[in-house]
Amino acid sequence: MTSGKPIAPVAIAPVAIAPHRGDGPTPSEPSASATRRTGTRAAETEQRKVRILRAAVILARDGGYDAVQMRDVAARAEVAIGTLYRHYASKDQLLVAVMLDSTETLRIRLEQHPIPGGNAADRVSAILRRACHSLEREPKVTGALVRAMFAAEPEVAATKRLVQAEMHAIIASAIGSEVRDVDAIIDVLGHVWLSAMAFWVGGVSDGAPMSDHLTVAAELLLS
Repeated sequence: MTSGKPIAPVAIAPVAIAPHRGDGPTPSEPSASATRRTGTRAAETEQRKVRILRAAVILARDGGYDAVQMRDVAARAEVAIGTLYRHYASKDQLLVAVMLDSTETLRIRLEQHPIPGGNAADRVSAILRRACHSLEREPKVTGALVRAMFAAEPEVAATKRLVQAEMHAIIASAIGSEVRDVDAIIDVLGHVWLSAMAFWVGGVSDGAPMSDHLTVAAELLLS
């Protein structure tokens, strides 16, 4: 992978793209009609991205990584193939974008409904169990996401880093300020999670849920 840190897998949540964030106000205020047109175009773009990500998940659910073909995604999402490639340069970039969207959704849900009480190990274990259970319910989709995560294409690296940043924020929030060396602990948990995912997807795990291994790791690192 391009990044030096592990990219943690994420829960497969319903696709819900965050609203577009601009770079700030323009030098001159647009007219009301121009604002409406711009808003409509932005909304249409976001709706198009939602359809594309949902289409990728549906295809992966049916047939795994190999079933996610860009022409099939475009057809199911009802977009032109050229439009799809303008958003996502490859299948791997598209699947990692699914991971990013799911991670953002998980973060937002946890912000709205924080993990209650307990110590840092308990809170982190609860978050990891929640994410792992979602992954385990969708084995073909999870396999597709893991395979895409190991893609070496340069265009995928930036999205992987965004996924990593989202997961870092989620776990750091659960750990809180009571623990030292938070970044190092999150890095180690990321390595453990990635390893557990690879073994689970590859069918070479000992049959235990992914969350069991991560709970042990969290307790060893945070207790």
